[in-house]
Amino acid sequence: MASINIRSVSKTYGKTLAVNGIDLHVEDGAFVVILGPSGCGKSTLLRMIAGLEDITSGEIAVDEKVVNDLQPAKRGCAMVFQNYALYPHMTVAQNIGYALKVSGIARRDRDERVARIASTLGLTHLLDRKPSQLSGGQRQRVAMGRAMVRSPGIFLFDEPLSNLDAQLRIQMRLEIKRLHRELRTTSVFVTHDQVEAMTLADKLVVMNGGRIEQAGSPSEVFRKPQSRFVANFLGSPPMNFLPATIDGSGRAVIGGNLVPWPQLVFDLPRGTRIELAFRPGSAVVAPLDGASAALPFALELTEDLGTEHHLHGKVAGTAVAITLPAGKNIPATPFAIAIASEDMHAFQVEGGQRVAPSRATPETIMKHGAAA
Repeated sequence: MASINIRSVSKTYGKTLAVNGIDLHVEDGAFVVILGPSGCGKSTLLRMIAGLEDITSGEIAVDEKVVNDLQPAKRGCAMVFQNYALYPHMTVAQNIGYALKVSGIARRDRDERVARIASTLGLTHLLDRKPSQLSGGQRQRVAMGRAMVRSPGIFLFDEPLSNLDAQLRIQMRLEIKRLHRELRTTSVFVTHDQVEAMTLADKLVVMNGGRIEQAGSPSEVFRKPQSRFVANFLGSPPMNFLPATIDGSGRAVIGGNLVPWPQLVFDLPRGTRIELAFRPGSAVVAPLDGASAALPFALELTEDLGTEHHLHGKVAGTAVAITLPAGKNIPATPFAIAIASEDMHAFQVEGGQRVAPSRATPETIMKHGAAA
């Protein structure tokens, strides 16, 4: 096993900046998932760790040894790609053991290691088959076995489940999680799938535009996003955002006159534009009686997912989605929604950074009132 230290790493292609000053520490034995949309630089970063891409600036160290100039074969990394890249004319056993063969490992030792890896991955009964005779999940396990047989210090996964159907993706996620628990090999996994990221990661890294937006435990990143991008990227349906303006008391006003959370005060100048945000599952149905803590909800569409209902509508002219458990009666008449103040998030319109509210106190209200 090995630790990875990425220090101020950048990568440019001509005038295009693909990775912009990344700093990241991957602890020995950790499973780190890099999550982000297409083109955010996550695969480029992974390939720089592997040595498949040159670094424009900065350095990458494995166990504190800088590896910028080391060839891929000398970095102690094994990579599993999105496409299986298996040799079609070789059997499963030959594919798994090929790296050992070209390294000059004796036939007997090679066969023992291949048999051990095949047993771990449930491939023993498939060792004599060719890739064309395997399912997608079986081919991906062979590709993993080919990486594992080298006993690397680091596993690198470049969207390895993207070509699998939904059921196989679930099975392979469980398989990868189980293998990491047993082997404890340092792993870096790249994906654009938030479910994969949340279920696999010890540490979740969200990238956007070549930069790290946020890094932390999956729970921390999901429950306390530090930017609007992270808040919107994680969750299905995604987080709801309500435009608001700060009044003279530091409170957030929605739709010109709604102040659903008067106890939340923001230390921002009057007139500052922010967005108040909440997860769809945080909303509960409330009576439409004009209570200050409830927001009138204009229902437009209902989706029945079996386990839950997704209700799509508008609040103060802004599109909003909420989720209700299956079996929960959906009101047939106009209704409101209520969200607890502790479930609310706030982000600046300029820059999209998180804004931390404070509880309303007479001193705070007086200060903002004086400023007004």
